[in-house]
Amino acid sequence: MTVTVRDLRPDAPADLAGFARVRQAALPFILVTPESLAHDLTQLHPDARYRPLVAVADGEVIGTAQVHLTHESSDPGQGNLNVYVHPRHTRRGAGTLLVRAGEEHLVAHGATRLLAWVPDEPGNRAFAELRGYRASRSAHFLRLDLANGTLPPLQDPPPGVELRPASAFAADPRPLFELDAETTADEPSDVDTEFTDYEAWLAETWRHPLFSAELTTVALVDGRPAAFSAARTDGGTRYATGMTGTARAHRGRGLAKLAKNDSLHRARAAGYTEAFTGNDTGNGPMIAINKWFGYEICGTEVRYVRACG
Repeated sequence: MTVTVRDLRPDAPADLAGFARVRQAALPFILVTPESLAHDLTQLHPDARYRPLVAVADGEVIGTAQVHLTHESSDPGQGNLNVYVHPRHTRRGAGTLLVRAGEEHLVAHGATRLLAWVPDEPGNRAFAELRGYRASRSAHFLRLDLANGTLPPLQDPPPGVELRPASAFAADPRPLFELDAETTADEPSDVDTEFTDYEAWLAETWRHPLFSAELTTVALVDGRPAAFSAARTDGGTRYATGMTGTARAHRGRGLAKLAKNDSLHRARAAGYTEAFTGNDTGNGPMIAINKWFGYEICGTEVRYVRACG
């Protein structure tokens, strides 16, 4: 059975559904839908050189690769290559073909350093190391049972603090962009990220089909956004926290925990039964917050890095 690799076709429903199916099977802790894939393909900034790939056998998508440059980094040449193969179709060469095509694309567009998230399993790690990648940091996926678990009780905000949904900023989301930019810049990572393009943020984040402005909670201090917990949903029963953070001037006051608790309660009231989030294994404060909520680790990925060019 011959395996071939080609570009994902945004106008082909079978491609989008197949890509989403593989990602869900290989990495069930990440929300992905055909609509979100089509949005990413058409809305990501041109400087990202985004090129999603599929591995196909007998007309069926059996592997995927998300390939792009981190164009928001102040350090140019950072390439991202995340490859996943459906668990039923491993050891058929799909991963090798996807990696080769992805690397060629990134190097052709100036990448000098390649970064890949790899499931923390012996076979996957050996696959990356055989190709010259070396382990860097790691991150956990966490799951919370919203249907049967017990959330911490809702707390009244302290004086001067107000909780509002992000949808309250629909007329002017720029204050949330500025807060997201500040907190993302301080997030543990192998690559620094600087959000400076407001229009790109609107297209890629605010208008993303998975983003829920109604379930995203913002904590305001004296009327200005100071902390938030961004929510994503798959349109079914699954909810995920995309980012939770606090402005530097307001850290240490429990505002992120307050915002996340409010968002989780509203997600459960809206009928969502599973909550997912992710933590860099070195991010002690957020690990402690998520343990307090009752999240449990359900998977781990390791970031692998290779110099090239």
